[in-house]
Amino acid sequence: MKIAIIDYDAGNLANVVRAATRAGLDVVVTRDPQEIREAKALILPGVGAMKDAMDHLSGYGLTDIIREEVRKGKKLAGICLGMQALYEVSEEGGEVPALGLLPGRIAHFPPGDLKVPHMGWNELVMHRPHEVLAGLPEKSYVYFVHSYYKTPGDSEDIIASADYGVTVPAVVGKDNVLGFQFHPEKSGPVGLRIWKNLAEWLQK
Repeated sequence: MKIAIIDYDAGNLANVVRAATRAGLDVVVTRDPQEIREAKALILPGVGAMKDAMDHLSGYGLTDIIREEVRKGKKLAGICLGMQALYEVSEEGGEVPALGLLPGRIAHFPPGDLKVPHMGWNELVMHRPHEVLAGLPEKSYVYFVHSYYKTPGDSEDIIASADYGVTVPAVVGKDNVLGFQFHPEKSGPVGLRIWKNLAEWLQK
């Protein structure tokens, strides 16, 4: 069974497809409801603004299908904006309702001395074990590009975080839902290992 990479005009779609294929996944890039229902698991990529992303997902009739498949137990991995879309609401573009698969909200970085967007390499701080992070070096750096982050930063869904003046949830998850705020496909050897671990997790 294929892994469905959901096509809703996300900016990093091609990079995610290449990384998933390189990690050994048999993927289909689709917005077809039947292909999504038939897939073994789902990947939700994303670069851009939350309002546009949710408008596109809704416009293609995908929001309810994604929710239904996840509630049935199908695994879903969100990347960057795709991770943020897993939560209840985002401040990006107003009060934008998202998929609501995990509790919490997406907030803009607080005003002050932080350079926004948060762009560059940061070290992962592990909060709890998860197979998607198995075998990573003790000091693992990954690549971020974002202006909004998940709050609060100390909830049970956080698997790993990064310090950027505030605690930035970097890997999140509960049960059959996983999310990465950073870009594993742009994170060098560490990102490649994460993709291989993710491929194994998605295919179980």
